[in-house]
Amino acid sequence: NSFIVYVPRKRFLPVKTTDDLFAVQSDLFAVKHGSLSLRKERKGMIAVPTVKLGAHFRTVDAYLKRLPNGVPDVLGLEHLTVSGNVYFGEDVVLKGTVIIVAEEGSRIDIASGSILKDKVVTGNLRIVEH
Repeated sequence: NSFIVYVPRKRFLPVKTTDDLFAVQSDLFAVKHGSLSLRKERKGMIAVPTVKLGAHFRTVDAYLKRLPNGVPDVLGLEHLTVSGNVYFGEDVVLKGTVIIVAEEGSRIDIASGSILKDKVVTGNLRIVEH
């Protein structure tokens, strides 16, 4: 005796990778009556932006190390690609299409309070707050 339980997507978002975890932990969703619902500010946009985090973000420990203040504000994000040794500061805002690529052997720190809209960031960038 077996049966099937159907759970609609609006009540369940699978988290299989840190890419998925990034979206679920973001400000894209609000919890209402025990289920995740897309925030109304997101209406009219791609429901969930495409998020591609590189190998440096594969494990949960590495992911949390690179996002010590939580996931950036992504309400206006459509696509994010992060590759290489990248760290995010506090109160970072990502909008549109954002691509961040740290060259092999280098590190990119996205400084606290940064707003990146339709940007490509490459190379080696370490911003020190004064």
